[in-house]
Amino acid sequence: MMRRGLAAITLVLFGALAPDCCESASGLIENVGDIGEIVLPAGALAGALILDDREGVGQLLKAYALETGAVALLKRGIDRRRPDGGRHSFPSGHAAGAFLGATFLHKRYGWKYGTPAYAAAVFVGYSRIHAERHWTTDVLAGAAIGVGANLAFTRRRKKTILIHPSADADAISCRISIHW
Repeated sequence: MMRRGLAAITLVLFGALAPDCCESASGLIENVGDIGEIVLPAGALAGALILDDREGVGQLLKAYALETGAVALLKRGIDRRRPDGGRHSFPSGHAAGAFLGATFLHKRYGWKYGTPAYAAAVFVGYSRIHAERHWTTDVLAGAAIGVGANLAFTRRRKKTILIHPSADADAISCRISIHW
């Protein structure tokens, strides 16, 4: 169920942004990276909501607040020039957001969700270097911030087994729910 929810969010966001894709492969790489910056943390949030994981939602929001605050402070404080001449290169907010989502999925729900999310996050980082919007060190710092914010707040989801007995005039039943 979580995979279908994440896939649906990805398709909606890609569909919304796809008309803006550039003519070149280089522009496409940059646009896919832009989409990944949004899809990974949004997908992590959607997954937690789909699983009714309120504790996970809280952990993700705390990590997100730390990540966005750290990125904003460092961008303003350091004001490093981008490879294309722009300002506020360090650290990469795209990489921070992507690795925030990927690391949350890994730490909270395991490698099954973390592995593809990390692959997507690495692509987001690559897209920023490829588009000459960031230096490699900007991307590495952003990734470290996204990972670090989760190390501070995110814990593995506890597996729970809930037993729901019920009875009426005709039958006695028991429903068992296992939350991973």
